[in-house]
Amino acid sequence: MLGKERWAAAIDAVGSHTLANVLAQTRYGGAVAACGLAQGMDLPASVAPFILRGISLLGIDSVMCPIGTRKAAWQRLGQDLDRAHLAALTTHIKLDHAIAQAQAILAGQVRGRTVVDLA
Repeated sequence: MLGKERWAAAIDAVGSHTLANVLAQTRYGGAVAACGLAQGMDLPASVAPFILRGISLLGIDSVMCPIGTRKAAWQRLGQDLDRAHLAALTTHIKLDHAIAQAQAILAGQVRGRTVVDLA
């Protein structure tokens, strides 16, 4: 099944239904990198995004990846990542707000990343 085209590319750290939805909403010729399975290892999706939109699904291996490749990736992040943009996408919360924030994330009310201050 296909959804409205929303993303040129995406990085998914969740898997399962979230990955299936991202794939269905990726624009023609786009790519999705999958790097996590927090929601599950299943992929309840169809081949439609791959055939009808020509998108690519790329797996990111963080376990067996050689150290040289890891260092190169971290170096690229260090030079290419706009830290001001990342800061704008980041919400800092105290540990006692973590459960409420998790509920908001599960309800689809949170975008970006959340950093939990353990101090």
